[in-house]
Amino acid sequence: MFELSDEQRLIQQTAREFAEREIWPEAARCDQEKCFPQEIAAKARELGLFNLTVPEEYGGPGLGALELALVTEQLAWGCVGLGGGISLNNLPADVLLVSGNADQKREYLGRLITSEYGSYAVTEPGAGSDVAGISTRAVRDGDGYLLNGSKVWISNAPLAGFFTVLAKTDPEAGYRGLSFFLVERDSPGLEVGNPLPKLGQNAVPAAEVFFNDVRVPREALLGNEGDGFKIAMQVFDRSRPMVAAFAVGLMQRCLDVSLAYARERKTMGQAIIHHQAIGHKLAEMEMRLQAARLMTYQAAWLLDAGKRNTLQAACAKAFAADAAMWVATETLQIFGGYGYSPEFPAEKLFRDAKVLQIYEGTSEIQRNIIARELGNR
Repeated sequence: MFELSDEQRLIQQTAREFAEREIWPEAARCDQEKCFPQEIAAKARELGLFNLTVPEEYGGPGLGALELALVTEQLAWGCVGLGGGISLNNLPADVLLVSGNADQKREYLGRLITSEYGSYAVTEPGAGSDVAGISTRAVRDGDGYLLNGSKVWISNAPLAGFFTVLAKTDPEAGYRGLSFFLVERDSPGLEVGNPLPKLGQNAVPAAEVFFNDVRVPREALLGNEGDGFKIAMQVFDRSRPMVAAFAVGLMQRCLDVSLAYARERKTMGQAIIHHQAIGHKLAEMEMRLQAARLMTYQAAWLLDAGKRNTLQAACAKAFAADAAMWVATETLQIFGGYGYSPEFPAEKLFRDAKVLQIYEGTSEIQRNIIARELGNR
């Protein structure tokens, strides 16, 4: 029978209490002001809610993907944007854990744990889910490389002290010609644009990053030349359960506010929860929430067990993201006209949900992966 351990329940409870106390009260303000409050992030660091999967030998808690999913779900319940700013620091850590050597891990994981943010710089104006289609170039130059190109929608870029950058080292080799690099924020020729305006998740900043003859040393290469695509795919298997947990947390918040409103709002002489049309919406929310949560936990558990989770991670990410969008839409419907007002939480949840179907691989790409995995059985 599936059951969390006492330690996992304690971690989950700690994250929930933090979200209730620190995140939820500031969620609407941070969305409206489009700000990521460093004072809240600092408290999350003090509690050990950053970079949970970094091994103890590098200063981290040394926890697993399931614990990360548990914490991420609760932070997203508070605010998926604000929680995302915290949890997305795991992406550059995942690149290092998958491909970094001992020296790279010691320095950069240590920086992530103590005080810094990193960014995972893959998406480009002409290449998102199609990772192999990126055009940023890394050309050998003496004992290092010169990077030229641009990235877009890079989460936490305005905060980052360094970037893990995917670039083409061999344009003729297709996806086998991609490589990852560690690039310092203060590198000459590197420019981070202003935070981009977004529909939702406004608390977590995202920006363009430009590379104009940015020199990086040979030691900045992660793994070997040509390993970039393989590294990116391994990172996706690690990150997709986390993104699915974003969706689960948002769905739980949607259900919570919908239930509270449906008990309070009256039409035709009774609370609307007693109208079958509303009751069935709430029942469907609960069904999809429970399914998404279990799929997310399974994908994370498989990773912790050292088992291949590509299929399960894609299923969890696609199902949870699509379910979150449906649940957020029905939440707004339950609130009726008030759902359209920023004075109530429904419209923010609706806006926050949409990008879950897009980043870390669109829902369409997840279905391609699922079909491929089934075909390879």
